[in-house]
Amino acid sequence: MATFVTLSAAAVLLGILLPSAMANNNVLYRGDKLLPGESLTEGTYEFIMQDHCKLGLYDNGNDNRRELWSFQFVNGRGCYARLDTDYYFRIYDENGENFTFNTSPGCILVLQRDGNVVIYSRPVWIIPEGEPTNRKIAMVTKN
Repeated sequence: MATFVTLSAAAVLLGILLPSAMANNNVLYRGDKLLPGESLTEGTYEFIMQDHCKLGLYDNGNDNRRELWSFQFVNGRGCYARLDTDYYFRIYDENGENFTFNTSPGCILVLQRDGNVVIYSRPVWIIPEGEPTNRKIAMVTKN
């Protein structure tokens, strides 16, 4: 019983201390997609790939949806956004046509608490090798 309590307390402590990015609702990892209707959320902010090939950032605070930024893939259909395995963020349509955003390559895209969408170019935390990928343990990497 003491082991269970210790593990539970550690899980609660990790949940409080780790950044909200660990919850995975505001993070896009290399190779991940945002399909039509899917979004990243953080607080009142939503970064969403919409059905009509529009990628948008919205503030849904105060019972009022306000567009902060958007990109429309002109004449596109069946679009999705992806942080590609070559580390670039792109929007693809159903024909494979794509638009590459002019950013530095990155390994993780994060919708932050302040509403900024940021692509980090190197890991700021990792899951140690050999650990299951669904574990909520973060390791800070050294420069």
